Amino acid sequence: MKGDAPKAEKCITKFFPPFSGVDQHRLMSSRKESTSTSVAAMASTSGTLDSPVKQIQIEGLVVLKIIKHYQEEGQGSEVVQGVLLGLVVDDRLEITNCFPFPQHTEDDADFDEVQYQMEMMRSLRHVNIDHLHVGWYQSTYYGSFVSRALLDSQFSYQHAIEESVVLIYDPIKTAQGSLSLKAYRLTPKLMEICKEKDFTPEGLKKASIGFENMFEEVPIVIKNSHLISVLMWELEDKSTAADKHELLNLSSSNHLEKSLQLLMDRVDDLNQEIVKYNTYSRNLSKQQQQKHQYIQRRQQENAQRQSRGEPPLPEEDITKLFKPPQAPPRMDSLLIAGQINNYCQNVKEFTSQNLGKLFMAEALQGHN
Repeated sequence: MKGDAPKAEKCITKFFPPFSGVDQHRLMSSRKESTSTSVAAMASTSGTLDSPVKQIQIEGLVVLKIIKHYQEEGQGSEVVQGVLLGLVVDDRLEITNCFPFPQHTEDDADFDEVQYQMEMMRSLRHVNIDHLHVGWYQSTYYGSFVSRALLDSQFSYQHAIEESVVLIYDPIKTAQGSLSLKAYRLTPKLMEICKEKDFTPEGLKKASIGFENMFEEVPIVIKNSHLISVLMWELEDKSTAADKHELLNLSSSNHLEKSLQLLMDRVDDLNQEIVKYNTYSRNLSKQQQQKHQYIQRRQQENAQRQSRGEPPLPEEDITKLFKPPQAPPRMDSLLIAGQINNYCQNVKEFTSQNLGKLFMAEALQGHN
């Protein structure tokens, strides 16, 4: 089963329980073991891991493996996921290999995801292939990837492996003629919030966290060897004219309709979160009024008792009498707003491309 994003220290797919501390120790121990033989060689070229990743260089083979993985196992809204391997050179992350997460269900109780991942990394090390764990990849359905599962998983990755990234592959955009592959990392502010687990409105406001600065996109450069470049030129020369004209297809109703439907669904979810927060604000305001009235009554009663020569009422813990209502977590609202923004960007890009096609078609008809 697939869908939710995997944890850094344990390869999980849809609805698997979070990894344990033992699993985290096992995978990180494996990574340290795999790097122990190459630390001296990397020291002269890599720099420190604390330096931010400013660019990602991906081998063309990795891109083809990700696309092939989705074509073989992804169907419709099904999500495929896998591990990224490579190394860090200065402020550039080089992704040189990858392998998919295995397909299995919750009934496969004997399957050990962590053991599978460690065995794959050891096998790659034995054949002298880059085997350092530098992140993970995931496919998306109409750009629907901004979720709490992805946030928690990427936080686990960056907390354990500072330079790690998540690659988001959009097969629907790619099928329209342009490769859609983007790399994301959590911003330092969001990493601090996730470490403190303070998702209250006050905590997010203090950290100045908004949906627009939760994730940072890292530029991607795809690198191919000279032989692969020559092969691509030959394949392009052999391609038929009909395939080249697929980009001029003016039909767009299905894609636009589905994107707008998903956008409306997320707007409804955001409206529900707003209703929850408004209810919390009303309850908090009502309680503050009750607390203020209670304090005034106590003061008046103590004044009357003092005038009669009686001792004042004993002190009471007001916080126990008036427990503040639980504030709804605001992180869900930020994630929904981020997903809405992503849908809007996708619709904007798609409609701008189709408007260009329509204007071009109109010009061609007028010329004829």
